[in-house]
Amino acid sequence: MENAAIEEMFETLGPVTIKRMFGGKGVYFEGVIFALEVDGEILLKGDDRTGPTFEEAGSRRWAYDGKGKPVKMPYWSIPEEAYDDPDEMARWVRLAYEAALRAKK
Repeated sequence: MENAAIEEMFETLGPVTIKRMFGGKGVYFEGVIFALEVDGEILLKGDDRTGPTFEEAGSRRWAYDGKGKPVKMPYWSIPEEAYDDPDEMARWVRLAYEAALRAKK
């Protein structure tokens, strides 16, 4: 995904910084990573508070193959309805940033 498209997706939060990492990209706001781009898909940071909310919205939790068994990461796919509704996208972006702030503590 092009950086300009990522920046536009998160414009309700404010200006983001995008850095290449592990074959993908990390998306940061005010120095805190809250989203990833992996294989062209944007994944949002989740935690114990927001994970159930992502799951209820039909999001998938990102996992990678770690020596034969999946390793679940605290990142979730964006719910489909958010792509067509800027207010809904803003809600999910805020939830991801809040989870990232909690993880930082």
